Amino acid sequence: MSACPSIEVRRVEFRVLPMRTRFPFKYGIASMTELPHLFVAVSCLRDGRETAGLAAEGLPPKWFTKDPATTFDQDLPAMLEVIRHAADLATAAGKCASYFDFWKALYFPQSEWAAVRGLPPLLANLGVSLLERAVLDALCRGIGIPAGKVLRDGSLGIRLGEIRPELDGCEVAELLPSSPLDRIQVRHTVGLGDPLTAEDIAEPLDDGLPLALDECIRSYGLSYFKVKVCGNPDIDRARLAKLAAIFGRETGGNYRITLDGNEQFADIASFAAGWQAWRDDPAIRPMLARLIFVEQPLHRDRALEPAVGEALKAWGSEAPPLVIDESEATLESLPAALALGYRGTSHKNCKGIVKGIANACLLEHRRRRDGTDLLLSGEDLANVGPVALLQDLAMMASFGIGHVERNGHHYFKGLSMYPESLQQQVLADHGDLYRRHPDGFPTLAIDGGEIHLSSVIESPFGCRGIPDLRAFPTLDEWRGT
Repeated sequence: MSACPSIEVRRVEFRVLPMRTRFPFKYGIASMTELPHLFVAVSCLRDGRETAGLAAEGLPPKWFTKDPATTFDQDLPAMLEVIRHAADLATAAGKCASYFDFWKALYFPQSEWAAVRGLPPLLANLGVSLLERAVLDALCRGIGIPAGKVLRDGSLGIRLGEIRPELDGCEVAELLPSSPLDRIQVRHTVGLGDPLTAEDIAEPLDDGLPLALDECIRSYGLSYFKVKVCGNPDIDRARLAKLAAIFGRETGGNYRITLDGNEQFADIASFAAGWQAWRDDPAIRPMLARLIFVEQPLHRDRALEPAVGEALKAWGSEAPPLVIDESEATLESLPAALALGYRGTSHKNCKGIVKGIANACLLEHRRRRDGTDLLLSGEDLANVGPVALLQDLAMMASFGIGHVERNGHHYFKGLSMYPESLQQQVLADHGDLYRRHPDGFPTLAIDGGEIHLSSVIESPFGCRGIPDLRAFPTLDEWRGT
């Protein structure tokens, strides 16, 4: 086991790059056409030696707070507030004995502050996760060891029993795969408004990237898909039948799917009724036979109620595997979900690094102890490089998640929004993950439905170099303050 370096955050800086999508990404109650992409840069002392780190996240509408009564402009101040507050906590924490002690000095005060302010824990954790990521990047750069190895060699000082009592005495290295994956299958998102065939395209794009689903399948060699459903029985049934035909035709029947309920069902009974209607439809049934799991069918406010456990128990073995996503907001969420009959949860870096490690370890511990088939999925918030996507992939690879929802490359035009110098840096540093599009910009290199990650898992935390962000406005400049 390696010694745990001390960590002290000295400065935090925010930069912003506004981004626009190629076409609207419709999910749940939101339709995303633009968003601010936030960079968080930290200057740290690692065992008294200065080191720098970086994290990033697109701030999407209506995911952290799914309130149909507010606009994104009304939601954004709270998103920025939790990030600024986490940054203040990080610098106020002073010298911490380990990365894990830094996380404790960040997570628990942030949670208590958010509860007093009436802010949802999923939102509050966004601030924690950005600082976690930036400091992990700084730590890995400082000691010159990739994140995948740092997770396993004890350098982070994670004491699992302090997060999950049943893991007392367990080490992270015992419960994670022995080494990160060097390639991952892309699970392609089919958004609620995405064109499925050329005849569905209302406004053609002339950007050299595939748009309709069938074109994406042929261009990328896809065989894993994430299908979003809206909760309207008639709309979902017609759309699923069309999708089943496309998947069967374009893949020769060699494909797997997940369904994303996006919190659109009132209760388990309404979802079960929809599920049964789909199973009874001969056009949809073959697709459901290739299902891996269903993600978050119920609204986060009801998904972990005791009545859900009773309904799942009554449904019995006919129920498909269900995992939570938006409901996985606190340290207690996953154990509560498993007790109700859910089969697992999703990992997204925005929900937390240490919490994600604890979740992966808990699920593996229970698989070994109970022989249960529990799931840790990899999901996406339309992440793009050169930072957010790569750090997300580094964690997915470390957890051994073999297929991951990826959609940033589909809804955004590669890395064309960045300065030319940064685009060239990404192509030089990560030529296995990105390729140069004929029009010059870097785009994700998906071959046979998979992406290659050697450069990602060999880098400090996903990214080989630290991009120069001086061309982007600071958060205060962007907000006009």
